[in-house]
Amino acid sequence: MRPGDDLAGLIAAAAPGDLAATDVLVVAHKVVSKAEGRVRRLSEIEPGERARSLAEEHRKDARLVQAVLDESAELLRAVDGTLICVTHRGLVCANAGVDQSNASGDGDELVLLPEDPDASAAPGGSGRRTLRSAPRDWCRSTSGSAARTRSAVSCA
Repeated sequence: MRPGDDLAGLIAAAAPGDLAATDVLVVAHKVVSKAEGRVRRLSEIEPGERARSLAEEHRKDARLVQAVLDESAELLRAVDGTLICVTHRGLVCANAGVDQSNASGDGDELVLLPEDPDASAAPGGSGRRTLRSAPRDWCRSTSGSAARTRSAVSCA
């Protein structure tokens, strides 16, 4: 998946032809983030003093810590190499949702949370289109109350 790829089109092509109104389609935020270009390269990040200090204390790459701080409105605590943060959208999560696992770029790529998860999941959002003949009421964003996140592929 690369920035600008037609995620809805790829999902529609792979989806079974018998999707029903009662079916639930779950899409990981990582693939949404990649399609929306929410990626950074470690090699392009210059860590600040706070990032260098936290990185040394928690044995992490200072550039990764800087990316986490950039995505955070608040750092709640740092324990055993994990930074518990409040993101700019108000989510509380480890490392502000910055993810390096399974990212491309030989370990140089970081995947960030979608800028606006609600817009990503909203009907008519950019790049969205109907998934086969799914009924209109099936094409809604859904909210997970425990995590306060939204992840869905919407329809036009």
